[in-house]
Amino acid sequence: MGDGSERIRTEISVSRIADLAGVSASTVSKVIHGRTGVSTGTRQRIERLIREHGFQKSEKAETVPIVELVFQALDSLWALEIIRGVEEVVRPHGLAVTLTEMRGAQTPESVWAQQMLARRPFGVIAVSAELSEDQLAQLNSRAIPLVALDPTGEPSHPIPSVGATNWNGGLLATRHLLGLGHHRIAMVGGPDELLCCRARLDGYRAALDAAGVPQDADLVRVAPLHFEGGRAAAAGLLRRSDRPTAVFAANDLQALGVYGAARAAGLRVPDDLSVLGFDDLAFTQWSDPPLTTVRQPLVRMGATAAEMLLDLGSGRRLEQDRIELPTELVVRGSTAPPPGGPAD
Repeated sequence: MGDGSERIRTEISVSRIADLAGVSASTVSKVIHGRTGVSTGTRQRIERLIREHGFQKSEKAETVPIVELVFQALDSLWALEIIRGVEEVVRPHGLAVTLTEMRGAQTPESVWAQQMLARRPFGVIAVSAELSEDQLAQLNSRAIPLVALDPTGEPSHPIPSVGATNWNGGLLATRHLLGLGHHRIAMVGGPDELLCCRARLDGYRAALDAAGVPQDADLVRVAPLHFEGGRAAAAGLLRRSDRPTAVFAANDLQALGVYGAARAAGLRVPDDLSVLGFDDLAFTQWSDPPLTTVRQPLVRMGATAAEMLLDLGSGRRLEQDRIELPTELVVRGSTAPPPGGPAD
């Protein structure tokens, strides 16, 4: 009886959308399920009506046992750690993991959303991927649970999210360098549009303020979160006559780029230049010298996002909409007192 009433309610909604769009109910059904055979203009018109009229697909509709992991870019070991954490949680529940990269040949608006709807996943975890309002509405109208992991912007409380204590990590990193006696500490930050990068930079600034060390805007550079980004930014810093004695990089790949710039400038790490990263990816302990870094619990972040998704998919209420996992400083061989000692 309950299933029949749900079917009738959804069927009426589909018919109403079809009447308003001037198309058949089967055309609306194609759009709802991400099927092909509908022109772009018609698809957009139906999606607009679905949003405006609050169409909601039955939560009991059949789904495929997969969790869709959506990345802005799959280009580092950082992503592999997240994937491992998600898989550890969902595999015992009979769920597989599929991967999507938003950057590249695919157009997220017209391709990913349609393909995702056709796959009918159990749920979606968006990893540092900024979904549009239209995409969010599509997930909501199809009752597909969504969790944001390391969101790029300010967390939206209707969208559950998992992150790390990036501000505190930036604070810990800079305090460590200050404690060694460094006063000219440069920061190679990541793109301003990323919330995690802004938080790390704010933590760096807070530590300098608390120590009474004047901030020098010329010691802060913004660079892409990869090796070449860190190398190019550090090269400019190290050409200065009043070069920094330490560099805090927004991630480990940038930090290795700083190593490269230091070698090219004839400087030794840490004798001439201390370097500190962020993430604690596996390779950092094998770099030369081993990298001092801030550990971000990436595997646990993936696992926590997966646990939240399982709860949402099972209709359980989340205890928290926003979870921040702690970061910690890992001291290795790339940081030391500045040349001449702490008083320098």
